Amino acid sequence: MDSLCENCINFEYDEEFECYSCIIDMDEDEIARFSYSPKKVCPYFRPGDEYTIVRKQN
Repeated sequence: MDSLCENCINFEYDEEFECYSCIIDMDEDEIARFSYSPKKVCPYFRPGDEYTIVRKQN
């Protein structure tokens, strides 16, 4: 899962906590469904990185 998260556009650096985290606000049910899923496929995964965002802005 972690390697997929690192490649997701929703995985951003949080300056307050000084670490990377997912910006998707999931409730407890969504987290449980995702955690216990045999495939471990995040429904919010979008491939990209900070350069993808910059390219869209230009």
